[in-house]
Amino acid sequence: MSTTFIKLLLSVIVCSLGLGCASTSSVKSQADPYESLNRSIYGFNNGLDTYLIKPVSQGYRVITPEFMEAGVSNVFANLLEVRSLLNAGLQAKGSKSLHYSGRLFINTTVGLFGLLDIAQYLGLEKIDGEDFGQTLGVWGVRSGPYLVLPFLGPSTIRDTAALPVNSYAYPLSYVDHVSTRNSLTAAQIVDTRAGLLDSEKLLTGDRYIFIRDAFLQRREFLVNDGIVEDNFGESLDEDDDF
Repeated sequence: MSTTFIKLLLSVIVCSLGLGCASTSSVKSQADPYESLNRSIYGFNNGLDTYLIKPVSQGYRVITPEFMEAGVSNVFANLLEVRSLLNAGLQAKGSKSLHYSGRLFINTTVGLFGLLDIAQYLGLEKIDGEDFGQTLGVWGVRSGPYLVLPFLGPSTIRDTAALPVNSYAYPLSYVDHVSTRNSLTAAQIVDTRAGLLDSEKLLTGDRYIFIRDAFLQRREFLVNDGIVEDNFGESLDEDDDF
C-alpha cells in the first residue's frame, strides 16, 4: 500500500466526524453535487470541533494515563464488534463472522468487557469493521451523492439511510438510562477525537476536497474488501492544489 494511500486513509479517520478541518476552494465533483451546502455544514462541524470537542479531547489526553486511554478505546471497539458481526452475517462473509464473534467473545469475557484486547494475542487481530452502509453496498445499492451531516461529518445518501440500522445494531443504544447513555456517547466521541490528534498534520491543500475524496475512496475500499481503483486525488491534481 502506497504512502499516499495510507496518508489519505488516516486523514479520513481524522475527519470521520467532520472535525479539525477548513476548506479553501470551490472545486466541483460529480460525486458532490451539493458541495455548497456541504461546505457550509463542514464549516459548522469545524467550528464545533475547534471550540469544544478538540479542546476537551486535548485535556482528556493530558489527564488520562495512556493505559487507561487504551482501555477505554478497547471497550468502545469491542461494542462495535457486535455491529460488525451482524453485518458480516448479512453479507454472507463467513470467515469474518467467525473472526468478529471470536474477538467479541474473548474480549468480553477474558478481556473484562473489552477493557483488554486479549484476542489480538490469540491470532484475532482487530480488522476493519462492517456497518449497514457497507452491507447495502455489497447488496448493490449505489452510494449516491456525497453529504456532510451536522455533527456526524462525511457520509453519502446510502450511508445516511443506513444510520438507523447502525444505531439499532450498536449496544449503547439499548442503555435505558438516558443520562448514562448520553455520557457514554460523549465519552466515546472524546476518546475517538483524542486518538486522532496526532493525525491532523497529514491534512494538506484544500482540506474539504482532501477529506471528501479520501472518505469516498475509503468507503469503496471497505465495500469491496480492498479491491478498488487507485484514482485518489484526481480533482486535486487538476487544480494543482495538493
